[in-house]
Amino acid sequence: MIPVPSQVRIWLAVGRTDMRRGMQGLALQVQDTLGRDPHAGDLYVFRGRSGNLVKITWHDGLGISLYAKRLEKGRFLWPSPADGTVSISPAQLAYMLDGIDWRNPRHTFRPELAE
Repeated sequence: MIPVPSQVRIWLAVGRTDMRRGMQGLALQVQDTLGRDPHAGDLYVFRGRSGNLVKITWHDGLGISLYAKRLEKGRFLWPSPADGTVSISPAQLAYMLDGIDWRNPRHTFRPELAE
């Protein structure tokens, strides 16, 4: 899991991203397309056309890190393909990276009887 500090903002780059891009290409996309500073310390999450791969860029004050995760089965849930960004919480990012619906997480265990 990515060590995400609590004060960091997380942005989903809505729409499709060319997953052949590396750190510099994604940082340029953050700056030009999203209109944000890629060196401000925020996390930017990108998803490709197939939906089973995400890339995350993060500038931690020393340099940019690039994280990637590919799901073996299923797809990452993503907002509608409009332009812009969507801000999510670190907990929602953790759900998303585990393949859980981050928009409406459900508890898997519910007790039937009080003991």
